[in-house]
Amino acid sequence: MANTKSAEKAARQAVKHRARNITLRSRSRSAIRKAVDAVASGNKTEATGAVKTAGSLVDSLVNKGLVHKNKAARHKSRLAAKLKKLA
Repeated sequence: MANTKSAEKAARQAVKHRARNITLRSRSRSAIRKAVDAVASGNKTEATGAVKTAGSLVDSLVNKGLVHKNKAARHKSRLAAKLKKLA
């Protein structure tokens, strides 16, 4: 339990931030999954768009501080490698 006014406010903010972070992280995971599925389907145009969208979402998480830049680079690199293998 929070002991001060500022601690109470910080606790309220933490709940809001956690909800927002969960939503953003889930959105990026879904985008990555869609990109992997699109590459697996073999449709190059669809896969290219999905990989580009996923990369953009992952980059936005890095800017927000939710994902480490090396983790984002790893995801993007693996998606790009899968897309390149499709070609």
